[in-house]
Amino acid sequence: MRQRAVLTGGAGFVGSHLAERLLKRDIDVVCLDNFVTGTPDNVAHLQGHDGFRLVKADVSDFISVPGPVDYVLHFASPASPVDYAELPIQTMKAGSLGTLHTLGLAKEKGARYLLASTSETYGDPLVHPQPETYWGNVNPVGPRACYDESKRFAEALTTSYRKAHGVNTAIMRIFNTYGPRMRPNDGRAIPNFITQALAGEPITVHGDGSHTRSVCYVDDLVEGALQLLFSDLAGPVNVGNPHELTVLELAELVRELAGSESPVEFIARPQDDPSR
Repeated sequence: MRQRAVLTGGAGFVGSHLAERLLKRDIDVVCLDNFVTGTPDNVAHLQGHDGFRLVKADVSDFISVPGPVDYVLHFASPASPVDYAELPIQTMKAGSLGTLHTLGLAKEKGARYLLASTSETYGDPLVHPQPETYWGNVNPVGPRACYDESKRFAEALTTSYRKAHGVNTAIMRIFNTYGPRMRPNDGRAIPNFITQALAGEPITVHGDGSHTRSVCYVDDLVEGALQLLFSDLAGPVNVGNPHELTVLELAELVRELAGSESPVEFIARPQDDPSR
């Protein structure tokens, strides 16, 4: 009998790639998405697959999936600064109520549970690189707090369900990820730089560009997620690229690869933007 996974946020950037990989492993996928930041277009090529089912649903509401479920993967949440600035309440609900409801589903079904958390749980870290044991340096009331704190809450709730109810949980902390199906208006550095370079517009870099980011290609990120899902690890586990680039180096690399003559324009850095 084929295994079955429930994937929230499955019509999003990372979620759609994860759905593909699960299907390639002969695991049926029930994809739940409210299409606030995801889109059915991201999974249109999967719609004819016998093992794929797309359901419009908001995980902040109660969710029910009939039949057996072997895996529950909670990837539903606005994830870019532009999105969670515009959708702070929805972001908080996805991390709190969404986590509660998906954990409840995993408990009911006896399923392995994977929480997509984030490196943003470290805030603007004072320790580099960040081990999973680092507690972070987070502003709980700043402009990024709805995302950072909802994920920190989600991790605590996931850990509590493991301890109190014996749910087989795992937590992954995702670092900056890029690749196909990122929205051009996503608001993060790489899609911004690519869009600007291709249009011949100034490439806007926050601050002096000396702050660093580690960027991970989406296929590698998904491979890390699956390795964790099919392991016995509880985590949290950092998943990303250990190599850092300055944001200015990243902008110059995009400009070079695009064959663009766009100038680099330095603009003010947002509040609480991590230095590394």
